[in-house]
Amino acid sequence: MNLKAATCAMQAAGIRRLAVIGGEADWCRDTALSWSQTLEGDWLWLSDNPPETGTHCAPTAFRTLLGREFHHAVFDARQGFHAEALAALAGTLTAGSWLLLLVPPWARWAQQPDADSLRWADVSEPIATPHFVHHLQRLTEDDQQALLHQQPQPLALPNWSSRPAWHCQAASQQQSILQELTHFSAGVAVITAARGRGKSALAGLLARQNTRCLVTAPAKITTTVLASFAGEHYRFMAPDAILALPDQPEFDWLIVDEAAAIPAPLLHALVARFPRVLLVTTIQGYEGSGRGFMLKFCAELQQVRYFTLDEPLRWARHDPLEHWLNQALLFEDAAETPSLEERAPRRAEASDFAAQQAAYQLLTSAHYRTSPLDLRRLLDAPGMHLWLVGEVPALQGALWLVEEGGLTDELAQAVWAGHRRPRGNLVAQSLAAHAGLTEAATLRALRISRIAIAAPARRRGIGKQLVAAACADAAGYDYLSVSFGYTEPLWAFWQACGFTLARIGSQREASSGCYAAMAVLGLTTAGKALQQKAEGSLARDWPLLSPHIPLDLPLPAACDHAFTRRDAWLAAGFAWAQRPLEASLAVLQRLVGISQQPLPLLRQAVNADTSLAELAQTARLNGRKTLITALRAEAAAALLALPGREGEALREQLQ
Repeated sequence: MNLKAATCAMQAAGIRRLAVIGGEADWCRDTALSWSQTLEGDWLWLSDNPPETGTHCAPTAFRTLLGREFHHAVFDARQGFHAEALAALAGTLTAGSWLLLLVPPWARWAQQPDADSLRWADVSEPIATPHFVHHLQRLTEDDQQALLHQQPQPLALPNWSSRPAWHCQAASQQQSILQELTHFSAGVAVITAARGRGKSALAGLLARQNTRCLVTAPAKITTTVLASFAGEHYRFMAPDAILALPDQPEFDWLIVDEAAAIPAPLLHALVARFPRVLLVTTIQGYEGSGRGFMLKFCAELQQVRYFTLDEPLRWARHDPLEHWLNQALLFEDAAETPSLEERAPRRAEASDFAAQQAAYQLLTSAHYRTSPLDLRRLLDAPGMHLWLVGEVPALQGALWLVEEGGLTDELAQAVWAGHRRPRGNLVAQSLAAHAGLTEAATLRALRISRIAIAAPARRRGIGKQLVAAACADAAGYDYLSVSFGYTEPLWAFWQACGFTLARIGSQREASSGCYAAMAVLGLTTAGKALQQKAEGSLARDWPLLSPHIPLDLPLPAACDHAFTRRDAWLAAGFAWAQRPLEASLAVLQRLVGISQQPLPLLRQAVNADTSLAELAQTARLNGRKTLITALRAEAAAALLALPGREGEALREQLQ
């Protein structure tokens, strides 16, 4: 069978196929161009170095492809493998399409530096990614429905067996669910679907039928498909704008597109305001997984009905390309029911792909934001540690830790001053830059990136066991850290594991709708000293911060409002370096409390009743940046007025 005949057969069967083309860069490009000359189609190139002719898009701009359709495409992985871009591209290809995956010479690929690693590995130079590459190679070699064409072999198509003609059933499945929704009296309806099943189209059709539908989503741009089906009845409002309305909205339906990407507290508040709510979410894809989130969220609701769209719109069931992609990026669900037999936590080796796969799939089911980028990081980034409880593939729990800290004193000081932001070190840097704890960046730490417990295994102490095992095996590290969206139950868990709060952010996180919290658990003498210092510093600052952050934190009482030498040093970091205002609020309040200077702007800026936007407008200053400059000048004036040339000495140290 030749290429044209094989492609005609694919079109009739409604399927798409993958062709992996491995070899030297020029040979791969020329081979792909010969395909495009043989077969008619769009031939979109997703590449940083596309040919001069034809349609192309950079991998980093893959979101511009959403909602569009293409016939045949080339994914250029010769220099780097952008996994999310590949997933998005595959979702745009219609029945009868080929996806050509260009890769380096097969035998050298695993050792070749991957340019995409700069996005996720916290490295200054690209690194090889052997674990991910070997996984793709095994998968492709074992997949009888994929084509592998290596230089210098001639193209040889397998003798694929014929498939029945495709008759798309997606429309009838949509109509059946739409009919049920039409008679839905009250409560919450949930539609989950993989990408390409028409869930947004279905939501749009519901809006078209009901003139009193309101649409919301994490971002308006994601509702393009929904809007096209809703037509003139499309009405959109952002989630926070809906909640800001003084009165109950006069709509019969609220449609929430990509609902799993909206923070749970926000989603609960939205659901409570409408008689009927339709939650629509992707269960897997390049941006994250929604199935676990929605099940967990909806378990707390009354009157919930679940619907699933599983019939693809643009291709047939059992599509070879979709099958390969689901396995390549581990989109399939975690194994269902783990054995609840007691098991001791164990460390997973980087070479144990089956364990890595099981852990990633469990993490995906528990955390919406877990995406293919995380898969790449887990498999090949340096400094990754993975702890497991239970047997592969049905794990009871998984804990993922990342190495942090170990910065030089000079670099840590530059981070403290706001002059440097080196890659990685999320908590270590934040504690230096925001909490003023430079030692957090110089000490060696393990940050808990993710923890997940399988639903049947929860409430059995497995999470605490995992943390305890990681602590017991952490020789050479000074402390453990974790960053999370603050809720009382979540903090109760980390507190039970021995952690102490070290920092609370002053802004709600977009991902969780909660205030960002950071906690530490000291392991060595130096680490325990850091933990004690962080706890004391936050407790001392909290009475001054609490008007800005409406949380009831269980912190030790502290009544120390004196302006200390450390306070002067931190205030100088704001005045003569680049320490942010939000990190300096408490110390600046102490400074204005003892200062005899007028400080008209600074006194208002540290007041929780005054927003910076209002202050800038009142002072007739052009924007936030100009205001911050003026605030730094006033802080400097207050410090220079301190007795005994203390302010001048601090300025000399920092300038």
